[in-house]
Amino acid sequence: MAVRSAAHQAGAATLSNLLRFPVPSAEQRTVPCACGQQAIYRELRSKTVLTVVGPVEVTRPYYLCVRCHTGQFPADLELDIANTEFSPGVRRMQAAVGHDAPFDHGRRQLQLLAGLAVTAKSVERNAEAIGEHIAARGQTEINKAVQLDLPLVTGKPIPIMYIQMDGTGVHVVRKETEGRKGKTAGEPARTREVKIGCVFTQTSHDEAGFAIRDPDSTTYTGAIETAEEFGKRLYLEAWNRGWTRAAKKVVLGDGAEWIRNLAAQHFPGAIQIVDLYHARQHLWTVARLLYPGDASRQQAWMKVHQEGLLDQGKIEELVDALRLLASGNPALAETIRTEADYFQTNTERMRYPEYRRQHLFVGSGVIEAGCKTVIGSRLKQSGMFWTVRGANAIIALRCSHLNGRFEDYWESRRAA
Repeated sequence: MAVRSAAHQAGAATLSNLLRFPVPSAEQRTVPCACGQQAIYRELRSKTVLTVVGPVEVTRPYYLCVRCHTGQFPADLELDIANTEFSPGVRRMQAAVGHDAPFDHGRRQLQLLAGLAVTAKSVERNAEAIGEHIAARGQTEINKAVQLDLPLVTGKPIPIMYIQMDGTGVHVVRKETEGRKGKTAGEPARTREVKIGCVFTQTSHDEAGFAIRDPDSTTYTGAIETAEEFGKRLYLEAWNRGWTRAAKKVVLGDGAEWIRNLAAQHFPGAIQIVDLYHARQHLWTVARLLYPGDASRQQAWMKVHQEGLLDQGKIEELVDALRLLASGNPALAETIRTEADYFQTNTERMRYPEYRRQHLFVGSGVIEAGCKTVIGSRLKQSGMFWTVRGANAIIALRCSHLNGRFEDYWESRRAA
């Protein structure tokens, strides 16, 4: 540690010398000002910047406009240190730790691993700022997609490509739920839904015929936003992954209306499948209400209706069986009707034997795991309350990292 400290001090001294700009020559003593006039060189000024080797002094020319009295440091723009006390390298570190763990934990990690003393608030601000920049770039691409101005992604044909989507709630600060109804009648909302989607591919199946997801083929996208906005976001991700090159396209979800609508709007012609395990949960809801507290009768009822009808893709028969259930309990009767409608609406999305013959996935485990990996492990820890802006910034940052695109982003940012 002593050697590292000495090396950092030597590096900081060297870097300070390298970042001592000379007095501009006569022909470089004016620069354009935003007001249309010229800003004139006044003097060399210094600022302290925290770099990966510690604090350094940057000495650079200062220019002042005689008309609007606006000062500027062109060198700060060149070095990407305008309006910040952190070098690009340190901000990159803060983004790396900020997307992965609570901000104070990231602060401690930077102190331990890099010997850099920063505050938790600075980790938060810089991680969110970079996440917002990534999200803004993504929005630009979404706008191109809306205008049908995306380049065609070329490459090898893809045997099967999947799209899965779901929603998961995160706790937010009170101002983000004003006017929103909670899940319990009469109580305000305490969470906002993150809509998250993933794209992955499949080229093989095992000896038993079960689908095998291609290793490292899953990418994620998501945000707290409307279904309409999210649909465009997920369409862009699929397009970038080569959706047009997929021989077989599959959209897999839990059967919710917004998922059906997005599939029809953005992915027409795709095979739509309702997650088998969600469908089974809907049946279990009925079983528990029919035979409360009687596990053996619940299981017997499920054996007939799940194994004999649902798993066999006999959805019309299942709907008829549900509608024939009589109950004098109005609440139970309404639940049965709702569940029957659910299965009837999704009849053609529940032909599970046919999907298995094609060696397709019938479960949405990938996106369920994504909800935990992308959102739950970072944004749903005990005591966390987010603003929508902050949550979306961290989601964009996490997706960039998990998709293996953060280094590409950083290189393109530096080139810009």
